[in-house]
Amino acid sequence: MSLTTTLSSPNPLTLPHLSSHAPHRTSSFPMAAIIRRHLNPIRRRSLAIAAAVRQQDTTLWTPTPLADVKPAAESLFHITIDVSDSPDLASSYAVAGQYLQLRIPNVEKPSFLAIASPPSLAFTNGVFEFLVKSIAGSTAEILCGLGKGDVVELSPVMGKGFNTDQISPPEDYQSVLIFATGSGISPIRSLIESGFSADKRSDVRLFYGARDLQRMAYQDRFKSWESSGVTIVPVLSQPDDSWTGEAGYVQAAFAKAKQLYAPDSTGAVLCGQKQMAEEVTSILVGNGVPNEKILKNF
Repeated sequence: MSLTTTLSSPNPLTLPHLSSHAPHRTSSFPMAAIIRRHLNPIRRRSLAIAAAVRQQDTTLWTPTPLADVKPAAESLFHITIDVSDSPDLASSYAVAGQYLQLRIPNVEKPSFLAIASPPSLAFTNGVFEFLVKSIAGSTAEILCGLGKGDVVELSPVMGKGFNTDQISPPEDYQSVLIFATGSGISPIRSLIESGFSADKRSDVRLFYGARDLQRMAYQDRFKSWESSGVTIVPVLSQPDDSWTGEAGYVQAAFAKAKQLYAPDSTGAVLCGQKQMAEEVTSILVGNGVPNEKILKNF
């Protein structure tokens, strides 16, 4: 499990029974009336069950307005949410890699989202930023279609985040290998921009996988990240003919790279596709990196 931007609830606007434009038709056949009499109690029971489940939800939800929604890459969107009027919520975000639940009014199931911005941004600018992948027919598609001023509901921040104490002090952990795929780069951005003494380590590499450059978010931040001490290694699984960098999957690119790290002084951070996380973990542990030095945000 990786807590990135998976959003799965169906779009209620596509459900036929919610359409205000559907023509109203009546039937003269008695059988139609019989069917309606049987279906109506079933529908009422379903609605009652859904309402009961919602009433049992003890989560403290905070209404918050969207401050900005804009494209980040193909199928990916920057979502900025204003939490300046919710100081308790803003201050509950303390560690890069933490996440929360987001609920859209009239959409039944909330979604888990890792926070992309560093905790300091909530303090200085009063916002949480997210990187969300829009998937057709999902809650993500609804969220990415909203605009400034639209209100969503946020749960308290949760999760332990990336416990960088496990790979500190930097002089003892000179190598930190970071791995991300797709929207899994979201909490990795938070980690890098929060600072983990990358400039005091000799080897900090980010293996960042995407299908192609059009689907790779945060390219505009690469220069800043590299100036902080992080070497970016883009890995494209379906590059075009002009691509001269690493091709294939992140775990394969890492496996064929020369082993330039000492296992006992190496830490790692992973977020993204499950198979990638499992295979990279297997490579690291097989080469002698202790499992507790491999950080995940769940």
